[in-house]
Amino acid sequence: MKQALLSSSILASTILMPATAIAEVTGNIGAASNYLWRGVTQTQDAVAVQGGLDFEHESGLYLGTWASNVDFGDDTSYEIDFYAGYAGSIGDEFGYDISYLYYAYPDSESSVDFGELTAAISWRWFSLSYSQVVNADSDVASEPLDNTDMSYIDAGVSFPLSETLSISAHYGYSSGDVVTAWFDTSNYADYSISLNKETDFGAISFMVSDTDLKGDDPKVVLGYNYSFGL
Repeated sequence: MKQALLSSSILASTILMPATAIAEVTGNIGAASNYLWRGVTQTQDAVAVQGGLDFEHESGLYLGTWASNVDFGDDTSYEIDFYAGYAGSIGDEFGYDISYLYYAYPDSESSVDFGELTAAISWRWFSLSYSQVVNADSDVASEPLDNTDMSYIDAGVSFPLSETLSISAHYGYSSGDVVTAWFDTSNYADYSISLNKETDFGAISFMVSDTDLKGDDPKVVLGYNYSFGL
C-alpha cells in the first residue's frame, strides 16, 4: 500500500486552469528487494516492481497514480493507487501538503479498497504528517470493528551529507480498529533509517526497517527508482 477517487472540485479546478499556466508530467519506474508499507511487507518479503505517473501544476495542485505487485497469501497480485492533493510553501523552509490517497486491489476477491486523507507539514529537514482512513470497503475490517477507524502519525528527518547523498530516519505510529483487524493489536510503531544516493541513472536507497509487532524481525531493503519527464 503506498499511498483515488478524485473529488469533482479538484478535477474541475485542474480542468479550468489557464492554458498558459505551467504544468509538469513525470513518470517513475523502480524496484525494491521488499515492499514495505508502514513497516510491514506487502510482498511476503519478495521483490517488488513499481511505477507511476504524476501531474503537477505550478499552483500546487497535483494528482497521480502508482502501482506495485503484492502478495497477501491470497489471489491478490497487485495494488494501484490514485491520489490528488495540494502542496505549497511559506518562505524558504516551511512546507505543507494536503492529499487524498485511494488504495485499490482490482483482482482481489475480497472488498479491501480504502482511502485516506493526509495533512503534512515540513520545516527544513523535519517532516510530520497525520493520515486518517475516510472510506473503506466492507472487508477491510469486520463488525463490530469500524472499517474506517485507522490513523497514522509519521515523523521524519532527512539530512544531506553531500549534494547527492542523504540519510533519513522515520518513526510511524498506527492505531485503530483496522490495525486490530489486521495485526491483532490496537496499535503498533514502525521505524527505519535509510541512506539515499542520487545518480545520473536514478536514485538508490538502502534501508533498515523494523516494527514492534510481535514476532516481526528487522528488514533490510535495497531500492532503485528512476524518474523522467513526459
